[in-house]
Amino acid sequence: MTIRHIALISTAALLAACSAATETAQTAGETASKTVERTVADVKTAVAGDVEMRGADLSELPAGTYKSEQGHAYVAFQYSHQGFSRPIIRWGTTDATIIFDADNPENSKLTVTLPVKDIDTGVPAWDDHIKGEGFFDLANHPEITFVSTDIEQIRDGYGTLTGNLTIKGVTKPFTLTGTVNKVGKHFRSGVDMFGVSATGQLKRSDFGVDKYAPMADDIDIMVEVEFQKAE
Repeated sequence: MTIRHIALISTAALLAACSAATETAQTAGETASKTVERTVADVKTAVAGDVEMRGADLSELPAGTYKSEQGHAYVAFQYSHQGFSRPIIRWGTTDATIIFDADNPENSKLTVTLPVKDIDTGVPAWDDHIKGEGFFDLANHPEITFVSTDIEQIRDGYGTLTGNLTIKGVTKPFTLTGTVNKVGKHFRSGVDMFGVSATGQLKRSDFGVDKYAPMADDIDIMVEVEFQKAE
């Protein structure tokens, strides 16, 4: 074997070793990267869950009657329009009152009134249609109401709120899951206030709003309301 042959063999061996090392490094890097991604995802999930389950401290909120502040009151619902889109429809007016029991927050009471005439779809023709007999029937049922009957775990600023929901003269139990986002004072007036976010689900056909059902029967309710102390 000549020196030239030895050199060629050594070079080939070196290249093979470098290739193997590169592949090993890439594999290790990919494994490490995936491990980091999983760890970050786990941390995000844990943190998100922790934040979601821990609302504002209600111990700083004085007892009394609180009214929804109309400039920051959003009650809306969403549904699937044959799978093509998910429209969002909201109420232009939300009249909500909470009688807050500071010593026993679970004994607090909530009442809500939503005028059917103030439903806002963003499309005038659809506004008129959805207020008709097959849907909310404004002529015979001008209001939607909710009266709470049970509050759980709200002391920690997160919990469930169950009550009687009445639509088109039909009353059924309805549950919202929500979080008290913040307790504090209005930055100008100094009035005590707090804000809540909540969600719930229902079937519109259960309340007689059944035109075209079962299409678009599953409804997602979304609530974002700020309450200010009235007395």
